[in-house]
Amino acid sequence: MSEPSSPRIVIVGAGPAGIRAAATLVDAGLHPVVIDEGHRAGGQIYRRPPAGFVRTPEQLYGSEADKARALHLLFDRMADEGRLTYCARSSVIAVHEGRLHVLGEGGAEVVFYDRLILATGASDRVAPIPGWQNAGVYSLGAAQIALKAQGVALGRRIVLIGSGPLLTLVGMQLLKAGADVAAVLDTSSWRQQMRGFWGLAARPIVALRGLALRARLGRRYHAGVTPLQIEADGRGVTGMRWRDAGGRERVTPCDMIGIGWHLRAETHLTDLAGCAFTYDEQWRQWLPKTDRMGRAGNGIYLAGDGA
Repeated sequence: MSEPSSPRIVIVGAGPAGIRAAATLVDAGLHPVVIDEGHRAGGQIYRRPPAGFVRTPEQLYGSEADKARALHLLFDRMADEGRLTYCARSSVIAVHEGRLHVLGEGGAEVVFYDRLILATGASDRVAPIPGWQNAGVYSLGAAQIALKAQGVALGRRIVLIGSGPLLTLVGMQLLKAGADVAAVLDTSSWRQQMRGFWGLAARPIVALRGLALRARLGRRYHAGVTPLQIEADGRGVTGMRWRDAGGRERVTPCDMIGIGWHLRAETHLTDLAGCAFTYDEQWRQWLPKTDRMGRAGNGIYLAGDGA
């Protein structure tokens, strides 16, 4: 792993925030190092499949296809021109006093930095349901990764349960790919969802896209449900037992269940770096303290959903 020019600036994460941070630095004449766990830049939302994959960006990213394509081209151009150092398939496992301990394909090594930008994104917020330890239970994000990266639906008959925009999005992405989605179960009631109406009105195009996706789910979508039990046998998941908004108990046969309740900021590295945190009542999560410039500590900055 080659060293960047002074000052040594390292970006962890090659999603949209990490790519834009890298482009800003490159435009200023700096040479950042970008470390990412993926095999190609793009992050989770714009995750790229392997070379030779036949699905188009429009099929993978829907209305975000143009944004995804532009970000991919921007990063690839900077890397091809040698204006940044890209370390793919590499995980930062520790942060201490200007050093990153990185585990990559060639083994473990130490990378020094003067400035560190953490663009680590977000991950699924999951909650335990009786039976969730059985084979065939995944997070919504895992189901999305398998679909985007390999074109694979993780089950023959699928039930998704949770709440938030990702629930609807993953359901529609699976349907468009030809998967058998038996039910999309939203634990948030219609009344709870309508409380956020005025917030949605601030971004009407996004809100309308979401409503269109919801409508296309049709009778598969159920609001205000209560999860009761993930049923399974010795081979894995066999069904989802749940109670509908009217109080009726139901069982939906399936061999795969995806769960997730919105997203949470990915803050493990920020914590390891010794940054201060405060509890956020709105997000119900401990989040790092930052100033208006995204500064979270001495020489440490946050960008994107990780903040």
